[in-house]
Amino acid sequence: MRYRGTARLDKRTKDLINRLGKDDIAIIDHVDMDRVSAEGLLDTGVEVVVNASPSISGMYPNVGPLLLARAGVQILDAVGPEVFERVREGDQVEVVGGDLLRDGSIVASGVRLTVSSIAEAMEVAKSGIGEQLDRFARNTLAFLEKEKVLLAEGVGVPQVRTPISGRHVLVVVRGYDYREDLETLKPYIREVRPVLIGVDGGADAIREAGFSPDIVVGDMDSVSDEMLTSGVEIVAHAYPDGRSPAKERLDRLGLDATSWAIGATSEDLALLLAYESGADLIVAVGTHANLMEYLDKGRKGMASTFLVRLKVGPKLVDAKGVSKLYRTSVGPADLVLLAGAAVLVVSVVITISPMARTMIGLVLLRLRAWIGI
Repeated sequence: MRYRGTARLDKRTKDLINRLGKDDIAIIDHVDMDRVSAEGLLDTGVEVVVNASPSISGMYPNVGPLLLARAGVQILDAVGPEVFERVREGDQVEVVGGDLLRDGSIVASGVRLTVSSIAEAMEVAKSGIGEQLDRFARNTLAFLEKEKVLLAEGVGVPQVRTPISGRHVLVVVRGYDYREDLETLKPYIREVRPVLIGVDGGADAIREAGFSPDIVVGDMDSVSDEMLTSGVEIVAHAYPDGRSPAKERLDRLGLDATSWAIGATSEDLALLLAYESGADLIVAVGTHANLMEYLDKGRKGMASTFLVRLKVGPKLVDAKGVSKLYRTSVGPADLVLLAGAAVLVVSVVITISPMARTMIGLVLLRLRAWIGI
C-alpha cells in the first residue's frame, strides 16, 4: 500500500509531536522508542512513522513500537540518518513497501515493522535484561559516592516565591499513566488545593487537566512557550558546573528564572524542592522509579533518584497507577435502587405528614378540574 503525506522531521520525538497532524508522515531518529513517546505520537493521529534508527535495538524489550503497531500505525524502521539530509520539512513524500519516496525517487529504505516482528524482537530482547540490570547497578553504585550530598541537610535549595511550607505538594511528570492518574486525583486537587509543580511538560499536563501550575521545574525542553509566559514560577535545572540548558530559551522569551545547579534529574529536583521547602506531604504523579522506566528514559543509572527517595520517603506518596487501583461504576441495579429509595422516602413523607397529604389532595383536585372529571 502507498501512504502519502507531508514530511515532518525532528530528531527529538517529543518536539515533533507538537507540530504533527493526522495527514503528516513523521520522520524521527529514536533508538528504542519508549512508551510515552509512542503514546504522544498516537495522540496526534499520525498514521505513518519513519524512523532513522532501530525502534527496538534489542537492548531491552521497549514497548513503544508495539503500541504503535497495534494501533495500526505503519512503521518504516532503520532507514538511516541520511534521511534528514534528503528530505526537508514540508516535502510531499510517500511510503511504498520498505521505501520512502520524494518526487517518485527513493530517498531512503528500511524495514516495515509488524506486530509479529516487533513481538519477536521483544522476546529476543528479554534475554538481555540481566546484562542491563548488571550495568544499571554498577553505574548507580559508581555515582552514589559523589551524589551522596543529596542526603545531607541543605542541598542549596533556592528560595521560591510560592508558599510551600506546611502545604501538600503535587509533582507531575509526563511518565507512565500520568493522564489517568491526574484525572483520578482531581477531587483531591480541588479539595486540598496543593501546590502544583510540573516537571517540564508536566506543567502543560496540569493545565490540560483544568488546573494552573504554580511552579515549572526542569530543563524547559518539553514545556510550551505558552506555559512559560503564563506567569508561572520557573526553576531552571542547571548542571553542577552552573551551565543551564534552559538559559537560551528563557533569554529568548525574556523570562527570569531561578537556577538550581544539582547533579540529579529534573523530577528529583522537584521532589527535593518540595521537601526542603517544608512541604507537609508530597504526592508524585508519573515519576520514574524502576529499571524499565529508566531504560525508556535512556538513563544508565538511578543514583540520584535512589538517594532522593530515601530522603523524602517519609513525606512521599507515589500516586503512580492510582487510576488502576479502584474504578467506581454505577450500574443499572444501582440506579433502580436509588430510584426506589427516593419513591420510598416520598411515600413515607406523604403518609406521616398531614400537610403533605393536604397538598397532594389539592393537586389532585386541580388536575381533575383541568381535565373535567
